[in-house]
Amino acid sequence: MRLEDNITMFVKNELKKIQKLLSPDHPETLKSQMEDEEMFGGEDEDERKSCREAFLKITLHFLRRLKQHEMADHLQSKIFAPLCKRELKAQLKKKFQCVFEGIAKAGSPTLLNQIYTELHITEGGTAEVNDEHEVRQIETASRKPDRAETTIRQEDIFKVSPGRDEPIRTVLTKGVAGIGKTVLTQKYSLDWAEDKANQDIQFIFPFTFRELNVLKEEKFSLVELVHHFFNQTNQSGICRLEDFQVVFILDGLDECRLNLDFNKTKILTETRKSTSLDELLTNLIRGNLLPSARLWITTRPAAANQIPPQCVDMVTEIRGFTDPQKEEYFRKRFRDEEQASRIISHIKKAQASTSCATSQSSAGSLLQFWRMCCKPEREDSCPRP
Repeated sequence: MRLEDNITMFVKNELKKIQKLLSPDHPETLKSQMEDEEMFGGEDEDERKSCREAFLKITLHFLRRLKQHEMADHLQSKIFAPLCKRELKAQLKKKFQCVFEGIAKAGSPTLLNQIYTELHITEGGTAEVNDEHEVRQIETASRKPDRAETTIRQEDIFKVSPGRDEPIRTVLTKGVAGIGKTVLTQKYSLDWAEDKANQDIQFIFPFTFRELNVLKEEKFSLVELVHHFFNQTNQSGICRLEDFQVVFILDGLDECRLNLDFNKTKILTETRKSTSLDELLTNLIRGNLLPSARLWITTRPAAANQIPPQCVDMVTEIRGFTDPQKEEYFRKRFRDEEQASRIISHIKKAQASTSCATSQSSAGSLLQFWRMCCKPEREDSCPRP
């Protein structure tokens, strides 16, 4: 076969694959197709891969030359999405696999999966301000409710419950300081990154309002903001976020120093149009910007009313640890069974045990205090069950 015929056949075959990839009802990515074929590629595997990559670059060049920028961006996103997803998962695993409680010790990280204890999360409630002191709120949260509650596991936060028809886009999770809101979102992200849950989601982008506050005076588009915090999306050319199932986590609304004005902020729908962070986040929460995305916002109760009720599909509340969860937490933190039993017994006897060990930070503080009191030379002074 002549050289020209070989080249023509190669081009036609590759264009067919690209057409399938750009089809809206085609679930596979071109990269996965190539990888499947290359598994049986024999001696010329690397050479064929190089040829395909070169052809893709040529295709992207001509699409943009023909002013088909949207199609070029769509193709580029589809091609490099699997690699970008793997790199993002690696970043989130590195970031969230270790946690620090109390006084962090260099070289002695604590694995989140090793100590994580399920929290008591309930569905329902409002975003209204609770003027009660947070210590009293902890006590109230720890008491048994008068009516049946719907409890939720962190991995099911966006799953539609029976009887609900509409999909859940925005979840607002309330909880007093130290109850475990941040650790909860970290565990959600880590489970996704480790392929344990929510694999229907293609990208999770966790932000904290504390880090967003630093950029208060700068301007970003939504795509630029994602590129700024997650560089692999920029390197992979991911700029059509609407092509993917995306979750944005906005942790710590109570720390927000941005002006989220839901009454006067102008409407923004373009994900690549730069604006202030105030306008960007307001439109993202409103649903004007990237309505296909899911949002998870966490906050202390006093700041919950910053988000209008019509912008929230579901309100959840972290109630802390139930009694069995308290025991589980301390048994995970104390490997020695006898020591764990002693501290659990002591906490049960303490007058304020219900409130002081309900939140995750309080439990962590008790743990640190116990360790300080129970150094080997002072073991006899430790409270006995």
